Amino acid sequence: MDGVAQPSTSTNAAFSFISKGWREVRDYADADLQLMRARANSFKNLANSFDRELENFFNSASTSFSVHSFRSSTSTKSDFVKKLQPKISEFRRVYSAPEISKRVLEKWGPRAKLGIDLSAIRNAIVAEVEDGDRDGIVEFRRTRRPARFREFWGEWKEEEGQFEEWEPIRAFKRRLRQLEKKSESVEIFGGFKNNEFVEKLKSSLEVPPLDVPELLAYFVRQSGPFLDQLGVRRDICDKIVESLCSKRKNQLLLHSLSTGESTFFDDNVDDELDLRIASVLQSTGHCYEGGFWTDFSKHNPSDGKRHVAIVTTASLPWMTGTAVNPLFRAAYLSKSEKQKVTLLVPWLCKSDQELVYPNNLTFNSAEEQENYIRNWLEDRIGFKADFKISFYTGKFSKQRRSIIPAGDTSQFIPSKDADIAILEEPEHLNWYHHGKRWTDKFNHVVGVVHTNYLEYIKRERNGALQAFFVKHINNWVIRAYCNKVLRLSAATQDLPKSVICNVHGVNPKFLKIGEKIAAERELGQQAFSKGAYFLGKLVWAKGYRELIDLLARHKNELDGFNLDVFGNGEDAREVQIAAKRLDLKVNFLSGRDHADDSLLGYKVFINPSVSDVLCTATAEALAMGKFVVCADHPSNEFFRSFPNCLTYKTSEDFVAKVKEALANEPKPLTPEQRYNLSWEAATERFMQYSELDKVLNDDKGDTRMSKTNGKSIAKAVPLPNMSEMIDGGLAFAHYCLTGNEFLRLCTGAIPGTRNYDKQHCKDLHLLPPQVENPIYGW
Repeated sequence: MDGVAQPSTSTNAAFSFISKGWREVRDYADADLQLMRARANSFKNLANSFDRELENFFNSASTSFSVHSFRSSTSTKSDFVKKLQPKISEFRRVYSAPEISKRVLEKWGPRAKLGIDLSAIRNAIVAEVEDGDRDGIVEFRRTRRPARFREFWGEWKEEEGQFEEWEPIRAFKRRLRQLEKKSESVEIFGGFKNNEFVEKLKSSLEVPPLDVPELLAYFVRQSGPFLDQLGVRRDICDKIVESLCSKRKNQLLLHSLSTGESTFFDDNVDDELDLRIASVLQSTGHCYEGGFWTDFSKHNPSDGKRHVAIVTTASLPWMTGTAVNPLFRAAYLSKSEKQKVTLLVPWLCKSDQELVYPNNLTFNSAEEQENYIRNWLEDRIGFKADFKISFYTGKFSKQRRSIIPAGDTSQFIPSKDADIAILEEPEHLNWYHHGKRWTDKFNHVVGVVHTNYLEYIKRERNGALQAFFVKHINNWVIRAYCNKVLRLSAATQDLPKSVICNVHGVNPKFLKIGEKIAAERELGQQAFSKGAYFLGKLVWAKGYRELIDLLARHKNELDGFNLDVFGNGEDAREVQIAAKRLDLKVNFLSGRDHADDSLLGYKVFINPSVSDVLCTATAEALAMGKFVVCADHPSNEFFRSFPNCLTYKTSEDFVAKVKEALANEPKPLTPEQRYNLSWEAATERFMQYSELDKVLNDDKGDTRMSKTNGKSIAKAVPLPNMSEMIDGGLAFAHYCLTGNEFLRLCTGAIPGTRNYDKQHCKDLHLLPPQVENPIYGW
């Protein structure tokens, strides 16, 4: 899933010289136009201050006259001024008109030479002075003329009698004429390509910049999933990438032969392209930290320890797989000193507790339920687990018979602890998730799929249609919110980013029971005094329909066979009535812990369920050294390696396996088989297949190294790719849709679960949702 640099980023870097040239032309033009406007506007002020300038001029001119001129009569000077006043008034009237700015700009064309002709005024002044005193020496000092006239309008040319054009305007015109000669873009790029300065700069770089074929090769490779949807085969994409990379490879090979240097090439084109891009990025010091719709401020452990947050959909005392297995996972992950662990479980209000928890067991506070969970766990694992238990708000859905999160579940993990997230049942947690994207808040998100929801839904009314939509919704939320997904068996749907691995173990208490039974058998004692039994929640989907059909079809072959069933559930009455109507020898008893003393004497555990993903009760029965008769189904693939597991494919085969189990004694487990069932082995498998061992050791992505010019360069670096951008878009779309209450209700959400309610605030001492997440201006 790791990619390499975005094509757009490298293209900008490669063509930075083109954009720089265009920016210089644009900046010169903008600066010139701003100066033109400013100077045109200041011309009005120039006319108003002209009297003051003339006064300065008179003062400066008077110093140039001879002493005889100063001794001339006062009337002569007065006459000079009187004759000059009409000319000044006319000049002010013309040049102070409102449209003067417009006239100036109109004259300021490509060929215009802008200047102010004061020759008439000068001639008048000189003529008046000469008439007043011809014997005087008149000297007109242009050098004393105000400097801003020259700076603003240009240099005066004596031979032409006009001002010279301003230098920035001349430069601007020259650039315009150059652009006119290169009107076609091909000529512009051709000139750039042949630019000697650019070629010298390229040759001076230690690592040459990426070429266009290399960028195109990367883009084609990253667009593989999209092209696959369009019908373009993957082998065609590989050939395109190989052909685009071959040109660059040949160039480097010729260069190495001419210079005598050794150049490293991978046999794999993808690895070679990764190495090439990684080397360019390393030479520039670039470090990618995110992509579209991602959060750059992620957890950075200051104390050297990583943090793992396990989020699950159920909690004790509800004896279900998603309540028990995540609890054991938290305990065994916390045994390592490398990371801190937090288990996040749902909190139900008192009314929902009465519907879910057995034996009318309820809790008044979260602390009370936490104590119950810790006591139950320590009685079974034999050591004190050092991890934190937190609660998020949830509600029980009678229709789905499961707990649905209320509000943004991710907000119950503080940002300082948001490092690694393990989502037990990620599709269930995110069906109606309206909040922070998990992969934005956490550095690494692992999903563990427990339940085969499609199999359950198919049993309902319009099940096929519902299963179709749920299948695609599951794919949607998995892509949007997870980095890696673990499927306990192939019984679940094929999900994106997923691998199949059993990462569950059995309660250590069952392994101890198995060791005790094996020791008794070695001493010649009878370990099993009872026949067959089945333990599971009394709902049809747990395999009771298959069990009743098998027993009813082969009632004669199984004459004298009795089966004890332990369980409670919503369908208990219907299941019992069906078995009684068919006159089956099935004895229904109340549900109890599998390690209860009343269950230890049974020799055969029968589990006909095909809706389970990985039956915990089956693993527990094998750990206690019992026979297990189960269906030949992907959910039981992990158990086939154990000699006491007897699988059947047909109903006739079921009868044969039951008789075989009743007639023989189970084989004791070997130390290796016993270890494979333990939580220590399950935790090792989890660390490996979830890539959590690499994440905890800060090994992000592919750590393969290659050497180029004596330097070690990672072949793959954490860079954005097309798949990540698509996942970000899916997450954004899901956030928008789950924010609409009408759409939530149409898809089966519990009303009011977009935020937690007042009772949750009271039980968990939370701020109201309006205060926790204020919205202004809506």
